[in-house]
Amino acid sequence: MPLQVLVVDDDALSREVLALLLEHAGYAVETVDSGDAALLHLQSTRPPPGVILTDLQMPGTTGRELAKRMRILVGSASMLLAMSASIPEDGSHSEFNGFLQKPFTIEKLTAAIAGNQLNPAAKTNDRKTDDRKPTVLDEAVYRKLAASMRPSQLEQLYALCLGDAETRLAKMRLAASARDDAAYRREAHAIKGSCGMVGAIELQTLATSMEQHGLSDDHIASLDEFLVASQRLQGMLVANETTHNRASEVSGEDA
Repeated sequence: MPLQVLVVDDDALSREVLALLLEHAGYAVETVDSGDAALLHLQSTRPPPGVILTDLQMPGTTGRELAKRMRILVGSASMLLAMSASIPEDGSHSEFNGFLQKPFTIEKLTAAIAGNQLNPAAKTNDRKTDDRKPTVLDEAVYRKLAASMRPSQLEQLYALCLGDAETRLAKMRLAASARDDAAYRREAHAIKGSCGMVGAIELQTLATSMEQHGLSDDHIASLDEFLVASQRLQGMLVANETTHNRASEVSGEDA
């Protein structure tokens, strides 16, 4: 039987992406949209899932309190893994069996499940940031995804990511008009996580900057720059798909 994983995340796109990646890695996946929903789910689920992977930045029950309440329900039957785009300064992740910093690879998750605990202080993304123009797409991530799913599924995955980013960008513009800095940063945080999962490095970098700086004087330029970067990513995806199709045709002719 495949290992059962319960994914807990209030961001719909993140849940879909994680579920898709985990299923292709051979796991059985269920998802819920909050800590409180996870607690209700665990009360009625027997046996409990082998792994519970939960985001730490959600409304409602979260952090230490969520870990303690889940542990009462599942005992030692489940591994509790926390995930977040940044290492919690309050140490709330210490109540879990392991911590994954977004974005993380399926290999990192598998290692954590296998008992190779990740060092919370270690960066799971070891790319160094500098003043150079960031790479648009992590080709290694793209190739792994392309090798694990059909072309139509891969296209759908990136369409979901870009569509969600476009929707959140519109919300960020509204937040900027209302001078709602918290809402602006919240949407940028969500974009950062989802783009990181699919290797959209440039969009992830821009979203990280927008979350960190909030409604600064140049936030309008940042939003416009994000749109241009989205178009660059779309162009690269089309180019990659064309290259992949040509390679497949050549392989078929050789055969």
